[in-house]
Amino acid sequence: MARKPFLLRLDPATLASLQKWAADDLRSLNGQIEFLLRQALRDAGRIGRERATVSPAGGGPTGDDDSRASE
Repeated sequence: MARKPFLLRLDPATLASLQKWAADDLRSLNGQIEFLLRQALRDAGRIGRERATVSPAGGGPTGDDDSRASE
């Protein structure tokens, strides 16, 4: 699946909080935002579990491993 970039505007406090959270979870900021969006979609029933665990192109941690399920 092709990935599409888009601009996201955040207030400085939200951005700083997301950056710290991403660093704490050993993810990039983009990876953290993708993880949180997939989790919210899954929790809302908008995306299935199998769809949410697909790794993004380029590899790297997706944050969907079961060891972090308690977050």
